[in-house]
Amino acid sequence: MPLLLMLTAGAVTCVITYVEKYTMFEKLVALFVVLVIFFVLGSVLKWTLDFFEKQNEERLKEEGEVIEKEAEEGGEEKPEEKGRQKSS
Repeated sequence: MPLLLMLTAGAVTCVITYVEKYTMFEKLVALFVVLVIFFVLGSVLKWTLDFFEKQNEERLKEEGEVIEKEAEEGGEEKPEEKGRQKSS
């Protein structure tokens, strides 16, 4: 994700600096600054999305454990099973 964002911003920067007829040095400086900024932004975005993904996975895992514990502790017969025993 960070690389795609960075490369897209770099391509846009190249086109803009070419159209505006910047000198080669100005083009390179602008490109470098844009690449660094968008790489950092992309890395922060990736870290944030990974953080939320990890929280969601932990929450789902905890909910699964709670359901399993309730099923084990329940030990009660289902209503269908109670009816079958009475008719036998």
